[in-house]
Amino acid sequence: MFRLRTLLPLLALPLLTPADHAQDPEGSPWGRDYFPNVELTTHEGQKVRFFDDLIAGKVVCINFIYTSCPDACPMETARLVEVQDVLGERIGRDVFMYSISIDPAHDTPEVLKEYTERFGIGPGWLFLTAPEEDVLLLREKLGVLSTGETEKQDHSLSLVLGNQATGRWMRRSPFENAHVLANEIGDWLHNWKNAPEVEPDYRKAPKLRQVTRGESLWRTRCSACHSIGQGDGFPRVGPNLAGVLEKRERTWVERWLKEPDRMLAEKDPLALELFAQYRNVPMPNMRLNDFEIDSVLEFVAAESARVAVEEATAAAQQEEVAPCCRKNEVGVISAAPPALEPHARVLARLPVPRSDAEHPPGMRVGLVLGLTVLLAAATFVLRAR
Repeated sequence: MFRLRTLLPLLALPLLTPADHAQDPEGSPWGRDYFPNVELTTHEGQKVRFFDDLIAGKVVCINFIYTSCPDACPMETARLVEVQDVLGERIGRDVFMYSISIDPAHDTPEVLKEYTERFGIGPGWLFLTAPEEDVLLLREKLGVLSTGETEKQDHSLSLVLGNQATGRWMRRSPFENAHVLANEIGDWLHNWKNAPEVEPDYRKAPKLRQVTRGESLWRTRCSACHSIGQGDGFPRVGPNLAGVLEKRERTWVERWLKEPDRMLAEKDPLALELFAQYRNVPMPNMRLNDFEIDSVLEFVAAESARVAVEEATAAAQQEEVAPCCRKNEVGVISAAPPALEPHARVLARLPVPRSDAEHPPGMRVGLVLGLTVLLAAATFVLRAR
């Protein structure tokens, strides 16, 4: 199982420093004479070189995963999907994302392509495979090869963020907030060259409050794949958990949080149904203990209640809106407010031109002018009343 040591350091720490290596001829302290230029294959079947094609002169986000991972890899991928959504069209333009498999025997380009489809991966984010010895070398050079690692599940979960041109590199935790990660990749590593569209007003900053253990676990372990109610607008690979304890037996939910991989292996009917319903993305085993599970479910229950009240209030306010201002069934504003209904009745009784032979162009112009005068007169009479 994955261990917390694989996530250290959680704070941004430089992987490499200029004192450790000679300056690259092209200006970066970490260039082609440090990074191995090994060949990899993308999920699209293309051959690429690590340095020349993937990182040279680019701002990148790199992580190492394997598609059959029962633990945190699905959560890590889901978190980076959020980052992809925050950065939008910049992915593939001035920010590049790479997920490299540590299980090349299983993760062929075809398997990786299917994995990207499950998570809705967009352009600019490549999933790659290479011979095992080359992957180990890349992990060593990037500082994410765990000492004493004996199983794939022990691999480091740290993300590697870097700007090859400037030589700035750091490790980050996939449990970090997606907006924080996007800020570090899109702004910090770019030396803030992209000015914000709207300057932040710190007077509007939310008030600091005490975050419970359950909310902290939700944010770091659950929010990448799930929402409660409308959430923050990000697409999620897992179900909305609003009111989940009212829909499922608590004992089932507790076990699902504790050992989802075992429940899938046992072919639990509901587990298999959810697995199929959500594009075969497995529920990751986050190795939560009983206290942590109780804390998460307590937060989910409280947040579900808050969302229910908020939605009921919004529905009540909608009912108070005048009928003429509501959206009708097809999603457009009503075309006939009460004050104009007489106009509609007048127009319904007027003859409609049927062809150019019956009503030549000159006559049609006269009819239009006549209708305009008639509508203006009707409006004047209604207002006079």
